[in-house]
Amino acid sequence: MSSQDTNPDAIDHSMPPPKAPPVVQSIAMDAPWRWLAAGWRDMWMRPGLSLGYGLVAVGTSAGLTALLIYLELFSLVLVLAAGFMLVGPLLAVGLYEMSRKLAKGESVTRKDVAFVSTAAPVQLAFIGVLLSLMLLAWIRIATLLFAIFFGVESIPPFEQFFPALILEPRGLALLVVGTLVGGAIATVVFATAVVSVPMLLERDIDAVTAIITSVKAVKDNLGPMLLWAWLILVLTTFGIATLFVGLVVTFPLVGHATWHAYKEVIAPETA
Repeated sequence: MSSQDTNPDAIDHSMPPPKAPPVVQSIAMDAPWRWLAAGWRDMWMRPGLSLGYGLVAVGTSAGLTALLIYLELFSLVLVLAAGFMLVGPLLAVGLYEMSRKLAKGESVTRKDVAFVSTAAPVQLAFIGVLLSLMLLAWIRIATLLFAIFFGVESIPPFEQFFPALILEPRGLALLVVGTLVGGAIATVVFATAVVSVPMLLERDIDAVTAIITSVKAVKDNLGPMLLWAWLILVLTTFGIATLFVGLVVTFPLVGHATWHAYKEVIAPETA
């Protein structure tokens, strides 16, 4: 038996030392405006790729909306439009990669954006599954709320749904409760993903650590992060309200800015 086997204090130097956890930094209240400015610069450094990314988001959203209208499920458009904000952090990974490369002075190609190579692909996929489950939960809850306020009757067609939603008491109640519930889910998703998704692009850490760090970043910088959440909401809502056309600009803008948010909130990784 070797001395290392008999010595309980022996250290196995073949094992790499554990990585230090990510460090959350304090940020100023006006930081979100700097992130938007940096995102705007990134977007116009490679406008073809950035706006092309936005066009894909617009085309996908418009196609899905057209399908729902064809199936006479127009009321679900509002549900899925809100759901877009839940999976948006994951859909913007290509934009994070663009900003990462631009910050390093590296060239960016369509292949880099379409096939992003991440430091922790399995962990990022785990968060992707988590956000997808959040989206499915939101769709299910929205359907349940409709049944509570409108009964088990079928969803009314387009020309009847919006008048009922805005003019009838039950429609207004559904709108208020749905907004509150959806806002609560969106808040959880924001705290979970605002830092974790871009972090897993460049750091080989586990998803749980990334999520905990993201929540801590929001908690420790509550004022600026609430402002950032509000800016994301305003820009995304504008993009959707313009029949998705505004997403051509607002989606890549928010995506690029999110990368700069992550880089300012989380301290650089130590060697």
